[in-house]
Amino acid sequence: MPHDIDFAGARCYAIPMRTRFRGITVREGMLVEGPAGWGEFCPFTDYDDATSAAWLATAIEQCTVGWPEPVRERIPVNCTVPAVGPERAHAIAANSGCRTAKVKVADHPGSLAEDLTRVEAVRDALGPGGAVRVDANAVWDVDTAVSHIGSLDKAAGGLEYVEQPCRTVEELAAVRRRVDVPIAADESIRRAEDPLRVAVAGAADVAVIKCAPLGGVRRSLGVAEAAGLPCVVSSALETSVGLAAQVALAAALPELDFACGLGTLSLLEGDLVSGPGSLRPVDGYLPVPRTPPEPDPTLLDTYASSDLERTAWWRDRLTRVRTAHEATTASG
Repeated sequence: MPHDIDFAGARCYAIPMRTRFRGITVREGMLVEGPAGWGEFCPFTDYDDATSAAWLATAIEQCTVGWPEPVRERIPVNCTVPAVGPERAHAIAANSGCRTAKVKVADHPGSLAEDLTRVEAVRDALGPGGAVRVDANAVWDVDTAVSHIGSLDKAAGGLEYVEQPCRTVEELAAVRRRVDVPIAADESIRRAEDPLRVAVAGAADVAVIKCAPLGGVRRSLGVAEAAGLPCVVSSALETSVGLAAQVALAAALPELDFACGLGTLSLLEGDLVSGPGSLRPVDGYLPVPRTPPEPDPTLLDTYASSDLERTAWWRDRLTRVRTAHEATTASG
């Protein structure tokens, strides 16, 4: 039912990040309204139109047909610790209310010393009963990964897992054979044409899934089933509108053995949803919404992109990606 969506009335937003994350300082995207509510279209700006079509499919699903019925009412979440100094890292973990923390590492070449102090600070904040996981965003080679994982595991007093230490499935499998710390696959799941390949190759112990780049909640459930691994649902730095779809995915998974990476509103200076619809964790959990949250008109105005050229760029991008999505749908 894409024809029922008000694409012409799509709202562009630009929300500053509290700390540079994934190389960006401002999170940009668009909200679109359909018969079932609102959806969010926010592929990162370096993604091409074909890749971005899956993000649009997620928004279309959300605002036209909604999501499958949940099997749980709340989702445990981890706090996310960006590449910050140890004092700030300690404060983020200590004040989060979460018992699990995901710590960004490998932010730049030669970062290991900083990474170790950050991980140590997070462990101190959580205490011995908390879980610490790290995310290297696929920047290490195999030997570097093996060496750094050993050091980080020691600094953490035991890591829950390491997320995407290397780029390729083959490299992940090689690392997994040489370390005792569990390996989680993120990019290798969502960018692979065959997610089952990660499991067959023995490349990971955990699958990190994000419904935005996978094309929606229903398609993500199929990917999770194909991967055949315990799953962690993670956000793509959306506002509460898009984040709600990720929460819906976590709520619909048959099993959920790990805290999910869905407490990411803390990385943004603001949100587009106010009140109880804003998906901020309480005591380490998020409630499961049954319908997409309604954006606050005042917040839409507050965070509306003031750059006319940038707004035009996003509108043109939406038009192009709609064409790519329609082509994909027709061929599928």
